[in-house]
Amino acid sequence: MVLLRFAPSPTGALHLGGLRTALFNHLYARKHGGKWLLRIEDTDAARYVPGSVEGIRQALAWAGLDYDYGPVAGGPNHPYFQSERLDLYQTYAKRLLDLGHAYRCFCSPDKLAMTREKLARMGSNATYDKSCSNLTDEEVSRRVKAGDKHIIRMKDDAAPARITPDDMVFGPLKDAHASLPTDPVLLKSDLFPTYHLASVVDDHEMGITHVVRGEEWLPSLPLHLDLYASLGITPPRFAHLPLLLNPDGSKMSKRKGDVDVLEFMRRGWEPGAILNWLALAGWGVKHDHSDGSSSTSKPAPDSTTIMTLQEMIQEFDLSALTHRRTILEPSKLEYLNKNHLMETWSQPDGLNALANRAIGSIKEAFPDSDRTTLDHVKKVILALQSRITNILEIPKLAPYFFVEPDYGSREAELMIKAIPQVEIVKILTNVVPRLELVDSWSEDELTAILYESSRDLGVSQKTFMTVLRHALSGMKTGPGIAEIMDGLGKDWSVARLRSREIVVDER
Repeated sequence: MVLLRFAPSPTGALHLGGLRTALFNHLYARKHGGKWLLRIEDTDAARYVPGSVEGIRQALAWAGLDYDYGPVAGGPNHPYFQSERLDLYQTYAKRLLDLGHAYRCFCSPDKLAMTREKLARMGSNATYDKSCSNLTDEEVSRRVKAGDKHIIRMKDDAAPARITPDDMVFGPLKDAHASLPTDPVLLKSDLFPTYHLASVVDDHEMGITHVVRGEEWLPSLPLHLDLYASLGITPPRFAHLPLLLNPDGSKMSKRKGDVDVLEFMRRGWEPGAILNWLALAGWGVKHDHSDGSSSTSKPAPDSTTIMTLQEMIQEFDLSALTHRRTILEPSKLEYLNKNHLMETWSQPDGLNALANRAIGSIKEAFPDSDRTTLDHVKKVILALQSRITNILEIPKLAPYFFVEPDYGSREAELMIKAIPQVEIVKILTNVVPRLELVDSWSEDELTAILYESSRDLGVSQKTFMTVLRHALSGMKTGPGIAEIMDGLGKDWSVARLRSREIVVDER
């Protein structure tokens, strides 16, 4: 069975790059009838951030990425926290020692620093002089019994011969041993493993068949493959995902940019739109091969195709991902989010769900308004449906649905500055009586009345609509006039038009 893993470190909030990695694990597992697990790689106690595990789980749940095994969910390969698996790593480290692929290093941190400096001055690319690899078995045994602190290092010149399998995204890879530190550390003096040993051991023990992770781990791949070969175990297949970039071209990370997944949740973005946005970043390319041929999978969606999670699963293809780093464009999220919203309120209970999500921010923005009922909010959403990009932007987008317009704002004053007062009064005095006689207050009925009034008055359509828009909303953009009046209701619409008629007439 195909089994993948998403293995974040609890060093802070889950960011967009991490969510994309989890998403691709989910897509690949579900497409191939497999499963995926959540594993918390918490062996670096110094960088642990309290609450981050709960934040990771909350972000995954919000996005609808349901892992099969892991914290709380349980599963056959528990525990799913690396800090609870230390005995296992020590067992594998001892196996490497016994096989002659690793050795104990007793050098102090100060000595290691001095050695690195010395090697650098000599122009060497080495990071360690391997001095402890020459210790006799008797000397090692004596120092271990004496309780001397030490680490366990990989003996990089003793790894068995092996091949480098093609990456599922990048294809053939060049050997990158030169980028590795000399004799990398596998087990630290506190008996905690480094990432390299722990991830290899856990992926093997948990039966992981495919490792889908970020491009930043490509330089470590030779070491991981050496570990598999040294232990005599078969490695999983690897797929490395090109990094996501901020709009300014910088690397997206927890320390730079607004990339916290839960912050996107708090700001009202649709989880389906976030997944859609992440999935399509760099998806759908043609790859040229060294022999001059080219390959492409079936036509992939472009970067603004509206897709559900199920559609992503059906269409997903790791081999069609770009090899280049991809900028994550906020404007594309806005477009996708707007369309996901439209899809949501077309569902049987979708409008009710959106209104329930929006009502809290509306009540916070307008605490004294008596127009923050669920039914009214639903009418407002329908009136704004072609304009809403984010469900929480309603208070800013259309405050006039909940409170009186600010007629003293510069925007409101400029709207009617060039229209003679006599013309404004003429329009309002003609429209108001007609509206007061309306029994069926509906958008269609209101549209017909407005058309008749405009025709009878003989004023330009632009002037006619601007006067009404000013009186009803005080804002130059928004839904159609009939939509605004339908959302406001008869009493509030007529009252506003009447009040502006009196104010202008008195001037």
